[in-house]
Amino acid sequence: MRDIQASDAKARLPQILDDVERGETVRITRHGRPIARLVPEVNRRQEEIDRAIESIKALRARTGSITLDDLLSARDEGHKF
Repeated sequence: MRDIQASDAKARLPQILDDVERGETVRITRHGRPIARLVPEVNRRQEEIDRAIESIKALRARTGSITLDDLLSARDEGHKF
């Protein structure tokens, strides 16, 4: 969590909202005393997580199983040993 002065928050609100949207919590202070806290919306973040999980499941269904040897081969592809 980071602190920001109220006057700075007023001047940079769009940037601060972008930071909060990406998951950061911001505490707004006035004369060094906390007066407000901006936190990410829990439901919105959970929806993004749920969509990502569904996308991974769909990709897995389309591509089928991958063996450990396939994974290691892909990881090491292009490496010089």
